[in-house]
Formats: sequence, C-alpha cells, structure tokens
Amino acid sequence: QVQLVESGGGSVQVGGSLRLSCEASENLSRLAWFRQAPGKEREPVASIFTLNSGREWTYYADSVKGRFTISYDKAKNTLYLQMDLLKSEDTAMYVCAADARGHTGAWSDEGRYDAWGQGTQVTVSS
Repeated sequence: QVQLVESGGGSVQVGGSLRLSCEASENLSRLAWFRQAPGKEREPVASIFTLNSGREWTYYADSVKGRFTISYDKAKNTLYLQMDLLKSEDTAMYVCAADARGHTGAWSDEGRYDAWGQGTQVTVSS
C-alpha cells in the first residue's frame, strides 16, 4: 500500500510563500493536493500526471491558478506544492493524494485517488 507523508506546512502572513512536500513510498504517475478548511468540504487544489519520458500535465483549481505550482521529483518520489501570494482563504489542512491503480475520472474527483496522507496545516494570517 502506498504511503504518503506531507511536510512543510506552517503559519505565514498574507502575501507570503510556503512549499509543501509529500514523500511517497513508491514512484507514482498521478498525484494531487486537496485541502479542507474548518467547517468546509475538502476541495481539490492541484494535480500532476507524469510519464517516464518526462512529459507532464498539471491541473489547478481556479482559486489557486497563477499562485500555486505543483511539481513532482521522480528521483525522490516527492510531490511539491509551491504556494505564493498566499491569502487568508488559503488557510486549510493540505492533504496529498495518489492514484496508484490507474483510475479514470476527472483530476478533481476524490474518488480517483486511493492513497491519502495525513495532511499538513497551512495558516495564513493578516
């Protein structure tokens, strides 16, 4: 079973930056970040699909497009989320997810992912 361990969360002021990491126990092709704020449902943030050739596709929620960047280091089996120009509404628990079995469906569909990390808290304050 795939294991995912997130790190890099913390507290930052509005306009600041953070980089989240998610180390996977094996090499994967499709991973994503989701987040859940207090009292709200979990929502998709970004996803990445990579091929061994190095070609990759990235997808973002409209709310983070242009501010967040998802990337994956295959050599380290580590997923990243670079978050810039953070807003107070970005405050949430960020969770890494992986599609280890090649499911179909939209990148934003939670049901596509069969492995989840424990999450790392991001707090943005003014």
